[in-house]
Amino acid sequence: MQPEAPQAPKHTSSRPIALTIAGSDSSGGAGIQADLKTFSALGVYGSTVITALTAQNTLGVQDVLAIGPNFVKAQISSVISDLNVRAVKTGMLANTAIIETVVERLETAPLVPLITDPVMVATSGDRLLDKAAVAALKTALIPRCDLITPNISEAALLLGTAPASTWVEMESQAKALLQLGCKAVLLKGGHFNAKAPEAGLARDVLATNDQLQWFEAQWINTRNSHGTGCTLSAAITAYMASGQSMSSAIQNAKTYLTAALAAGQSIDIGHGQGPVDHLHSIPQPD
Repeated sequence: MQPEAPQAPKHTSSRPIALTIAGSDSSGGAGIQADLKTFSALGVYGSTVITALTAQNTLGVQDVLAIGPNFVKAQISSVISDLNVRAVKTGMLANTAIIETVVERLETAPLVPLITDPVMVATSGDRLLDKAAVAALKTALIPRCDLITPNISEAALLLGTAPASTWVEMESQAKALLQLGCKAVLLKGGHFNAKAPEAGLARDVLATNDQLQWFEAQWINTRNSHGTGCTLSAAITAYMASGQSMSSAIQNAKTYLTAALAAGQSIDIGHGQGPVDHLHSIPQPD
């Protein structure tokens, strides 16, 4: 008589699931790879839709291959038809066709928080969104977002103005971005802080129709800051997928990113701008 096969354990609870729709970073520090590391570190199951492949390292982006919009649509359909996704973030979307496809497909998906990191230019200065696609980003995607998370350079491109150079200008531009139709704007001051850190603080401002709220954390002076924008937006998405309010999710995400930056200061990966330590809270072997 053959012994009975072991029974699979019964799952009495489900882990929160988040979806990232973004590009792949072959060096692992940003994009889909950073999002998945962040989701995992924060106890959230990560699902993905890849919009573009990049040949990329710590020195810059050497090449980009956009995925066909029909295959982007197929990936979204596969995920949302099966997984109970509780929050969605978008990152690099590459071109107009992909933006329009993402918007069209998400309109028929269950209503969950949508967070958009309006990735247009890499930290290295390499362009990650076609110039012609900025209009689609503004008119098709952003009006459907619960939160967008531009840095000051991205905010300037969206508004057609010079980048903010003071805290007052950041507040003004954050409020101006609300006119694009999104529910909230988190304007990140990291690039401004890098030039003139005030009292050792990294400051971001959240604008909604009701209020302005500043978030502050210790300024971490490090060259290993590749993927910070992806990481922050992914952390916000993870916390919102776990049921936190937007304000709490932003505060906790900023705390997580600050710790990842601090832990990553001593990491020696590549010859350029290295990544943050997404998995800093996980014990490492000696």
